[in-house]
Amino acid sequence: MSTAEKAMRMPVVFISHGSPTLAFDDVPARDFLVRLAAKLPRPKAILCISAHWEAAIPSVTGSDAPSTIHDFYGFPQALYDLRYDAPGDPTLAARVVRLLEDGGHNAMINSDRGLDHGVWSPLILTYPQSGIPVVQLSLMHHRGPADHVALGRLLAPLRDEGILILASGGAVHNLRALDWNNRSGVSDSGISDWAGAFEQWLTDRIAAGDIAALSDYRAQAPHANIAHPSEDHILPLFVALGAAAGSADKAVGERIHRSFTFGSLSMSSYAWGL
Repeated sequence: MSTAEKAMRMPVVFISHGSPTLAFDDVPARDFLVRLAAKLPRPKAILCISAHWEAAIPSVTGSDAPSTIHDFYGFPQALYDLRYDAPGDPTLAARVVRLLEDGGHNAMINSDRGLDHGVWSPLILTYPQSGIPVVQLSLMHHRGPADHVALGRLLAPLRDEGILILASGGAVHNLRALDWNNRSGVSDSGISDWAGAFEQWLTDRIAAGDIAALSDYRAQAPHANIAHPSEDHILPLFVALGAAAGSADKAVGERIHRSFTFGSLSMSSYAWGL
């Protein structure tokens, strides 16, 4: 690959999207997302992998005008009034399915599904009314980190086609452990010890590009079972990791934002190739 081609390669990003109210919340993560687009090359389209869509086989949104899914309840009406009217990209959806099928997966296009809040709640801040097409790829039911790394590796060619691969989940995500009196914070004094320890381990392993350790985080990371009682919010990170690595054994990334809400909900975000 030439120097010019390498210069065109898009980064891969993992965002911790936090509460559905992120678009309205006065927290550091919101400010970070508002500024993020200025740090990224403008993509031709965005492929987003969210914690909030799992399917039996990898599935891709195929609508040319995906709806805004409000997949939550009990929030203020203003949140349900939000719409993220990004266009879809059926051609990109077909390209993703082809890459996955060439890699040995059964995959499908879902033309009826819209974009869930794991997609639109960060994008409505980072790329508001941008006109950039957005396609969503599901996670896989009952498949673990290594399987999602392998899935992500198949997506790596998209980086050289102007596609931003953006994974959206949570670096630490245990809703039962939230401190509702600790709305936001960036200092260690307001962060639960176990959450801070897990987030730092994750950050260190990403900086080392250590795919093997990250894939085995359940056994190797401190407080892993508390940080992620279920794996849905960390699995998008492994798709990002695979897409960043491609065929390589390592994928060295960097933390591009760190803050916490409610004492333990990490809003840390990471990038590879930025």
